[in-house]
Amino acid sequence: MAIEVRIPTILRTYTDGQKAVVGSGTTLDELLTDLDSRHAGLRDRVVDAGELRRFVNVYLNDEDVRFLAGISTEVADGDSVTILPAVAGGSGLTAVVHLMRQAGGGR
Repeated sequence: MAIEVRIPTILRTYTDGQKAVVGSGTTLDELLTDLDSRHAGLRDRVVDAGELRRFVNVYLNDEDVRFLAGISTEVADGDSVTILPAVAGGSGLTAVVHLMRQAGGGR
């Protein structure tokens, strides 16, 4: 069973710079275990205590696996899995301060 897994830049040190790798398994958990057998350390960057890390997003054929079955999501030959680190920017406080300044209520 061949499943393509797209690797984000930050994790490519575990895949010798490869943008995509191929693995097998019947669930996302099995797939990540299979990949870890050839790319040691990769699984630990995606999984913590048996669950997907909070700040890592995983998509199966463009569907967020958190809305499927999480790490237990079934995968099949020909599927495409994408791993993406979550990206956050700034805090809501920045927007509040900006709005207050515009209204003349802040410095």
